[in-house]
Amino acid sequence: MAADTDSAVDAELVAEIAAQLDDASTDEAAAIAVAIGAHLTDRQRAAAAAAAAAAADDGDGWDGKQWSFSGRVEATQKRSVRVRSGAPTDPWSAAGRAQRF
Repeated sequence: MAADTDSAVDAELVAEIAAQLDDASTDEAAAIAVAIGAHLTDRQRAAAAAAAAAAADDGDGWDGKQWSFSGRVEATQKRSVRVRSGAPTDPWSAAGRAQRF
């Protein structure tokens, strides 16, 4: 019950404070809109840069090598495995995890 009372009091308090505040002028509203737009644009650019960097890092991926590694596992361990794209590309790490494939 205390939580219900607190939320009702908070809503009343917020409404009272909002009534006491002045509305933003047209210039202030425009400045706020520009600031928010710039912030969103910066975030989009940062996300695009991060995606481009991640795509550049994928050059060391399995790209065709997973089949040769799978063939080696099949030849040495007499079982077929599917190498996931997220598996380590370092030969020593991959060999150490061959039992998990």
